[in-house]
Amino acid sequence: MKVVAIVQARMGATRLPNKLMKLIGGVPMIELLLSRLSLATEVNQIIVATSVDGRNQPLVDQARRLGFECIQGSENDVLDRYLQAAKAAKADVVIRITGDCPLVDPALVDEAIRQFKAAGVDYLSNTSPPSYPDGLDIEVFTYAALERAATETDKAYDREHVTPYLRTAGQFRQATMQNEEDLSALRWTVDEPADFAVISNIFAHFTPEIHFTWRQVLELQRSQPELFAANQQLLRNEGATMGTGQKLWKRAKRVIPGGNMLLSKRAEMFLPEQWPAYFSKAKGCKVWDLDGSEYIDMSIMGIGTNILGYGHPEVDAAVQQTVVAGNMSTFNCPEEVYLAEKLIELHPWADMARFARAGGEANAIAIRIARAATGKDKVAICGYHGWHDWYLSANLGDDKSLDGHLLPGLEPNGVPRNLRGTVFPFNYNRYDELETLVNAHDIGVIKMEVVRNQGPEDNFLHKVRQLATDRGIVLIFDECTSGFRETFGGLHKKYGVEPDMAMFGKALGNGYAITATIGRREIMEAAQSTFISSTFWTERIGPTAALKTLEVMERLQSWDTITRIGLAIRQRWQQLADQHGLKIDHWGLPALTGFTIQSPNALAYKTLITQEMLANGYLAGNSVYVCIEHTPEIIDAYFDALDPVFGLIKECEEGRDVTTLLKGPLCHTGFKRLN
Repeated sequence: MKVVAIVQARMGATRLPNKLMKLIGGVPMIELLLSRLSLATEVNQIIVATSVDGRNQPLVDQARRLGFECIQGSENDVLDRYLQAAKAAKADVVIRITGDCPLVDPALVDEAIRQFKAAGVDYLSNTSPPSYPDGLDIEVFTYAALERAATETDKAYDREHVTPYLRTAGQFRQATMQNEEDLSALRWTVDEPADFAVISNIFAHFTPEIHFTWRQVLELQRSQPELFAANQQLLRNEGATMGTGQKLWKRAKRVIPGGNMLLSKRAEMFLPEQWPAYFSKAKGCKVWDLDGSEYIDMSIMGIGTNILGYGHPEVDAAVQQTVVAGNMSTFNCPEEVYLAEKLIELHPWADMARFARAGGEANAIAIRIARAATGKDKVAICGYHGWHDWYLSANLGDDKSLDGHLLPGLEPNGVPRNLRGTVFPFNYNRYDELETLVNAHDIGVIKMEVVRNQGPEDNFLHKVRQLATDRGIVLIFDECTSGFRETFGGLHKKYGVEPDMAMFGKALGNGYAITATIGRREIMEAAQSTFISSTFWTERIGPTAALKTLEVMERLQSWDTITRIGLAIRQRWQQLADQHGLKIDHWGLPALTGFTIQSPNALAYKTLITQEMLANGYLAGNSVYVCIEHTPEIIDAYFDALDPVFGLIKECEEGRDVTTLLKGPLCHTGFKRLN
């Protein structure tokens, strides 16, 4: 009977990349593991099983340099990788050891093999249920059982984790090796940087000896627990239940403040501890995560960037042509001239345009130009939306740069507290508040969205326009979100009110980075008197994408389509709520439509919707940013899936505890420090 220990190992681990070649006391971790395992007398051969991914070549070279056979197979189908390695070695019995267990104890391995032989079973482990410290995991099984599992299961989870089918199929004789004391809460494995720190502490304590026993490590933990403190908050086998995106999100929060570059895309805003977080591909209104799972995006479609759907073929083709021709040069790109002319054609009141790549930049540019034109610093803003952008723009004097600012603390009204005396907020549809501000302060700029969650009342927009004209104030409409949703251009066209300046972003490039600030000549010319400049505002992809996006929008009249779809979605939400006896409030533009359930548990219900819909293949919450790819068939299927979720919510409104249905924390509602 040939007993072969197969060590599964790869360099592309999501939470701690390249961990197997990280040095502990000057020695790669994989070498320490293999050296310790080599002392197992019941093992006839040790094989390292890795994948064909090129990142694994240093691992392959190291294993072979140490005299161990190394087999390369599938990256994700680890079950097949094991089968091929076992077949190559002509194994009768296989020992499964994972590369994240450098404290593997050869005496424990030998004991597991002896118990396996004595029990006459197909599968034995010391992990089901666990009683040894995490990091001493051992599984023993016959080649015949491995081969049968590889033939019978096609579940991705089974094939990634090798042995779940052996444990759960009910077709194999099993046994468990248990310790007399339950030590399963101890963590001696290496998945995270904190784990690596603990393992390094252990080897440093015993150096130069590397063949200490697991019981010596246990004694060390009991006598010097501070050496083990770094990873005590981590959960056992957490990685087995986490998707690749969740693992990467956890890793991201260690190296990126907040985890990413945009608050609205943080996983905690959707479904804490469960959201896939990262995408591998996006097309139409579908998104694929890092594990290849497909979802229909009935959520916020790239935060409202893709009216034409993800990866529109004409827009992508134009961008690809630009990439081939060259994106950057000492010369200027001609597309910026063509785009400026097109936007001015769509807005005859405007004469000139400036371009950037992000909404915050457009805010900064607009405010800075307006201040230069009026010679006044004070700004009246409507509402809280974009307060971080206001912070940037409101602080941009001639001696300030366009970056390098930190998010400050906020006043209750949403304005950074260090801007008191500079920025003055007023509420939408409260003309009296604005008039009071203008009378009390030397306001030079009024900056506001045309519409957010409600429309203008009592000629609100016209009154604002007249006030700005009478007092010599520059009126800026922020159309970064609303532009091209209900009209071919700015939403202000719908209401017949012309600003002095307007900004566009989001949908302008259908997913490519481009924002525009347009305005009257006498105001825009003031840009010449203050330094507003950036190298990457001159790259070619953004204007190219915008020109093609505008061309496709105009041909398809996309603004009519998404408004119609949004109104239909809103109507069906209401019908579903009525059917289940729920009260809901609607908000947002039709193409950016949302609802809130009238209940103290509204946030919990939003979280529940996201959780249940994700399980059914939808990215969904209580809002939809509509695109032309949201076809009737997709909408119908979405409501079929949403119906039973509303049924659950009704049960909760009648007394069922919603927290018993949630598999994690509630989603966040806004800015929150993430540790």
